[in-house]
Amino acid sequence: MSLPKIDEITMLTQGELEDEILNVKKELFRLRLRRGTKQSFKSHQIKHSKHRLAQLLMIKNSQK
Repeated sequence: MSLPKIDEITMLTQGELEDEILNVKKELFRLRLRRGTKQSFKSHQIKHSKHRLAQLLMIKNSQK
């Protein structure tokens, strides 16, 4: 599985961008909770979520 591409993000509106940032933050929280409670999860998902969040925040900050 490859890392998320930034091309998809550049076409989002400001509202969609905010919603996507919130969704990724929630996903990261759930993954960290799973890791902390020793439940099974795919560890690469944390890396992908962090990468996606960084991309989203970069696009958001560049649009201001």
